[in-house]
Amino acid sequence: MTLASTHARSHFFLAFALLAAVSLPACDDAPDGEAAVHEAHEEGHDNHEGESHWASARAAGVTAGSHADWCGEHGVPESLCTRCNPDLIPAFQATGDWCEEHQLPQSQCRVCNPGLVIERPPAEAPTSP
Repeated sequence: MTLASTHARSHFFLAFALLAAVSLPACDDAPDGEAAVHEAHEEGHDNHEGESHWASARAAGVTAGSHADWCGEHGVPESLCTRCNPDLIPAFQATGDWCEEHQLPQSQCRVCNPGLVIERPPAEAPTSP
């Protein structure tokens, strides 16, 4: 792993922690709601109109950093997807995690960091009642 990829990875996790802390729902006992998230995610996804996907997902009980928190179109956590939610851009810029050339967080820019791998967290096993 190169210093640049280590640096990008640390910025990604820093930005993720910052945004997760700000955007977590107040109630941690909300259901996973993955099916509802996918429905909310699909509505208006092609044109990115209306409220952000993360706002819809959070309303459906999705936890930042979970398996359900994933933007399949852009291959990053939905809660960190600046292409779906441009309102996140200033937070990335404030932490110095911004690729001006490609208009993405540096921690998500696969052009500048060709070896970058952003993995979707594994799905949690269903719990028995």
